[in-house]
Amino acid sequence: MRNPFTPHKFVFPLVLMLLGLALIGYGAARISAQGSEGNPVRGGVLYDQWWAVTGAEPPAGDHPLWATQTTNTRSGPDTWRCKECHGWDYKGAEGAYGSGSHFTGFPGILQSKGQPVEDILAALKGGSNPDHDFSTVLDDQALMDLAVFISETLIDSAPLINEDKSSTGDAARGAALFAMCTDCHGPGGNAIAFGPFGAQEVVGVIASDNPWEFLHKARYGQPGWPVMPALLALGLSESDVADVLAHAQTLPEEPALSGGGVLYDQWWAVTSAEPPAGDHPLWATQTTNTRSGPDTWRCKECHGWDYKGAEGAYGSGSHFTGFPGILSAASLPEDEVRAWLDGTANPDHDFSAYLDEVALDALVSFIQQEMFDPSAYVNDDRTVNGDPAAGEPLYARTCARCHGADGRTYNFGSDEEPEYVGTLANDNPWEVFHKAAHGQPAVPMPGALGLGWTPQAIADVVAYAQTLPLE
Repeated sequence: MRNPFTPHKFVFPLVLMLLGLALIGYGAARISAQGSEGNPVRGGVLYDQWWAVTGAEPPAGDHPLWATQTTNTRSGPDTWRCKECHGWDYKGAEGAYGSGSHFTGFPGILQSKGQPVEDILAALKGGSNPDHDFSTVLDDQALMDLAVFISETLIDSAPLINEDKSSTGDAARGAALFAMCTDCHGPGGNAIAFGPFGAQEVVGVIASDNPWEFLHKARYGQPGWPVMPALLALGLSESDVADVLAHAQTLPEEPALSGGGVLYDQWWAVTSAEPPAGDHPLWATQTTNTRSGPDTWRCKECHGWDYKGAEGAYGSGSHFTGFPGILSAASLPEDEVRAWLDGTANPDHDFSAYLDEVALDALVSFIQQEMFDPSAYVNDDRTVNGDPAAGEPLYARTCARCHGADGRTYNFGSDEEPEYVGTLANDNPWEVFHKAAHGQPAVPMPGALGLGWTPQAIADVVAYAQTLPLE
């Protein structure tokens, strides 16, 4: 089993990132071979899920053409995804979507590669079939991006993927190229898990189960996540991407972390459940914390970000409840930890009506294997026993992609009282430590433990975060 605290390596990825910055112009708007300005990389993510790229609301109802097929039972927004009709391999009924639950019978678009952009634009605007008019939902630039993507960058995956779904690429060479991906996906490609909790998919799963999807996303990126570099924009060839696929098919198929850490934070956001109604049954046994409703169901609200409850940072102030921590529970037998979660030990502490077996198991794993005492790293006065100089490059490599170099890309507070990474790191370093280690509920933020960072490396990053702007 891989040691989850393997030191983080980032020298080679830095070289690749610099190369990517030099070549990133391929992904920016450019002049196509036909003289039309378009962004083929943006077109690739539009093909995947265009509304996630444009910021539009998902379309209502089925696509007008959906009623002309009866084999694919999906409905609603899924029917508007280009890939759902034409496939990740762009071959439609003649390719990987030629059978199975995705079969529609619709043709592919691979034969449109090399066609004049103007002809493809006309088809996208309903020129060949008025029911295939996307000009009602996409602006001219998006349509141009799609047209250039189709005309100039489609590839035939047959030379890259064997009939058994294995890659024809060189896995050893792909491992070196995959190094640029590890700052987010982790060395095992499993620091970020996609899909519903309990049925998550990681890089290794996607690469083995749907290599055509892997090739597409690797070349063009993920809709709604521009921080994910597109290998096409980095100048990587088709064979390069096949090499990355070959390596990815060797990676673990289980998430690096149980997911219990984000459940501890806000479980309903992770499981996509409705927030629980009313107060937690045990809330009435305390009178000091005046919060109500869903907040009272967050594990952290009773037991704290430092897992010490009334004996820790929540031992005073507005979060004080008097409830004990759970840090000592790490040494209990598994069945005793489970008993405290399913109501066996206390019927008023029964989460089994809200969390399934997989989620309860994840919480047990978090408590027993992934939770550690942060007091060695975070002091009572909120200073952190970390090295900001050591944390800065780690922050720059991973955190800054989303949070920005100054930590102010996202405002977690309000316009009147803004909260940024620096604000939170100084005000509540225990919370930042937990989120850095385990991730953010319902957001594809990698937990640093899944990236192979040590607790000390996390402390270094939090110490650096305390130097970032507060407002």
